[in-house]
Amino acid sequence: MKQYYAIKHKYPDAMLLFRVGDFYETFGEDAVKAARILNIVLTNRNNGSERTELAGFPHHSLNTYLPKLVKAGERVAICDQLEDPKQTKKIVKRGVTELVTPGVALNDEVLQSKTNNFLCAVHFGKKNCGIAFVDVSTGEFLTAEGNVEYLDKLLQNFAPSEVLVSKSCKKDFAKHFGNGYHTFFLENWIFKPDYATETLNQHFKTKSLKGFGIENLVDGVIASGAILYYLSETQHHKLEHLASISRIAQEEYVWMDRFTIRNLELYQSSANQAVTLLDVIDKTISPMGGRLLKRWLALPLKNLEKITRRYEVVDFFLKNGSLKEKLQSQIKNMGDLERLISKVATQKISPREVVQLKTSLDAVVPIKEATKNTGCEPLNSISENLHACDLLRSKIKNALKDDAPVNLAKGNVIADGFSEELDELRKIAFSGKDYLDKMIVREVKTTGISSLKIGSNNVYGFYIEVRNTHKDKVPETWVRKQTLVNAERYITEELKEYETKILGAEEKIHTLEQEIFTKLVIWLNDYIASVQQNALLIARLDCLCSFAQLALEENYCKPQLHTGHDLKIEQGRHPVIEKQLPPGEPYIANDLFLDRETQQIVMITGPNMSGKSAILRQTALIVLLAQMGSFVPAKAAEIGLVDKIFTRVGASDNISMGESTFMVEMNETANILNNVSERSLLLLDEIGRGTSTYDGISIAWAISEYLHEHPANAKTLFATHYHELNEMTQRFERIKNYNVSVKELKNKVLFLRKLVPGGSEHSFGIHVAKMAGMPQQVVLRASKILKKLEKSHAGEELTTNLKSAAEQEPQLSFFQMDDPLLQEIKEEILDLDIDTLTPVEALMKLNEIKRLLQPKKQA
Repeated sequence: MKQYYAIKHKYPDAMLLFRVGDFYETFGEDAVKAARILNIVLTNRNNGSERTELAGFPHHSLNTYLPKLVKAGERVAICDQLEDPKQTKKIVKRGVTELVTPGVALNDEVLQSKTNNFLCAVHFGKKNCGIAFVDVSTGEFLTAEGNVEYLDKLLQNFAPSEVLVSKSCKKDFAKHFGNGYHTFFLENWIFKPDYATETLNQHFKTKSLKGFGIENLVDGVIASGAILYYLSETQHHKLEHLASISRIAQEEYVWMDRFTIRNLELYQSSANQAVTLLDVIDKTISPMGGRLLKRWLALPLKNLEKITRRYEVVDFFLKNGSLKEKLQSQIKNMGDLERLISKVATQKISPREVVQLKTSLDAVVPIKEATKNTGCEPLNSISENLHACDLLRSKIKNALKDDAPVNLAKGNVIADGFSEELDELRKIAFSGKDYLDKMIVREVKTTGISSLKIGSNNVYGFYIEVRNTHKDKVPETWVRKQTLVNAERYITEELKEYETKILGAEEKIHTLEQEIFTKLVIWLNDYIASVQQNALLIARLDCLCSFAQLALEENYCKPQLHTGHDLKIEQGRHPVIEKQLPPGEPYIANDLFLDRETQQIVMITGPNMSGKSAILRQTALIVLLAQMGSFVPAKAAEIGLVDKIFTRVGASDNISMGESTFMVEMNETANILNNVSERSLLLLDEIGRGTSTYDGISIAWAISEYLHEHPANAKTLFATHYHELNEMTQRFERIKNYNVSVKELKNKVLFLRKLVPGGSEHSFGIHVAKMAGMPQQVVLRASKILKKLEKSHAGEELTTNLKSAAEQEPQLSFFQMDDPLLQEIKEEILDLDIDTLTPVEALMKLNEIKRLLQPKKQA
């Protein structure tokens, strides 16, 4: 326990798995946590006067229990025995061999195949902030710097499993990014420019960082250095697969703030079981492709040439379906190349995974051949840059058995014929009977002793037994070892050698297989860069095949991207909603046009549930898909390159931060207005609804006017309930009114979901309340109040009208049976649907009629 506490003192923030014999044990608070997370038995024992909690599991179950601890957010220090207990009479030496944290995990049970597992570091500089991401399981290393908003967006895009922050910046991080991330705080001295630069140069074996294009990103370099320090501290020293570091160039990608990413539900949603855009568009086959597609979605391009190259390949696949299918069938045969080669670098790869690496690279060869000389330049380029890795594949094929086990300790890993010594040992270990049988035949022939036998026992080992009748034929070189009543037992030099061989053969086989396999894995390190390049190219190919598959299955069209500003969509559809519709129900497609000269702001009015928000979102998603390089859900689309997409869609309180719905709404809107550019696309939904009606109308009007008069002339879709905003089109030339049409049928409303020119005068909120299952009495009462309000004089205050409608009911005189109130009561009764009226609603309705009939009390 003294040894345990000494090691635990070095890793106070981690749960210590302490190897004791065949078990990993936890003690004290660690044991209490482990028992709860792993659902294992918690026991205790007395150490002198102290009582210590205890919980453990067999050492061979580490891969079962470790992922559960890491997924629960625990940092786990694995403390192993560093020497053989048989070789010492003292307490066995122990030490931490690995520190596994949520951001540094290589276990397949912890990782998700189509999702990166990023470790992140954030540094707060004097002017800017620096950020770095590393995925140890794939070898990706990225850095960037910018303001707090930019870092916020990147954190949401990359969703790191763990974030490293300086201890002095603990409050700053929580203030700007909240408490939703798993954070770990490092000493302040680690976040220094000189230390970071030196650490990076040592790792990459360079003299400067100019070759990576990050030498001017001082804060980004500091964050990157902190990550390497942390990897070293967590006993991750074999990092050859982190061969380069890339800059996330803010100017190359479409800007979307975190509100937009959240509102558009690109790859995560606050609602349970919600379908995201990624769920709908992801037709990738490989894990590498799935991860890259998510990156493309998070970082849509602004470079027209790069986007056009992607279109070219997608178009080519649609015209050459057989090639696409051939490539996809080969990609299906591949494992996760990125993670397999990363396991080679960290020397945590199993024999079966090495065979899987060879199988995956075998599939690269037909892909390289199929993409050669296609007439499609981007595909030809992929073909040229793919590595066949012939020597690597040949070496693995010769060295390992095709059915090599997962666990090296189980043996039977190295292929026959690869090592003469190993083959000889196997013959001895597994073909002993044949060897002895041949020896008997030979000795019988040589000596003429027909009854000669070979046996063995624990005392003498192997021996030759000769009956006494043939004793005189025994050669002089045989040594007698035992005399029996009817026979003598002898040993020979050959038999002794054979015995030594066979007794040590299995142990030697195990040692030799481990040695050969370790050398093979070290040799494979030379191919890390080649395999990583293959993985990237295959991922790219997989994504482009996925786009072609999507376009084929969902009837997407090729958009026409240009450097102008106009946005014209013909029969656009919402990619996610159309997939959620019941079978046979068509999605109502809509046309849309926006430019900076004639129709800059489209004011969309219409009833609740008519589809205003869907039109806003689908416009953003169509532009987003187009700039990812995908085809889009429309009949045709002409899109001027967009550099920023802003959305203010839906309402949500941020109660934990002390912000109301309206405050959140105003924060998001302020961010949009302060960052708008001439290539921005703005999507504003129900701005101002979080406050009083007149406040809301005023704010919505002022925002629309600001955007109209702003020199950027940003293209804007503005959905609103406030019909008063329809008047803006008369005063502002670039604001146009549209509405989502409905059809009224008696007491019903049919939502046509079609966008048509002109404003709408009704919200049909009461009809929506009825559809939602609101009690009949409430719906009827709301209808009556609405009618009275609509009849009230324009210019009167809303509250006065409401009070008048609700309280100033005409009084019934029992002597004036022609009073209009009787007609109203008659209508009340006739409007009731007796079949659906509950007893409580009936009593309430009766009470309401009674209240109407009672003479007004005198004041």
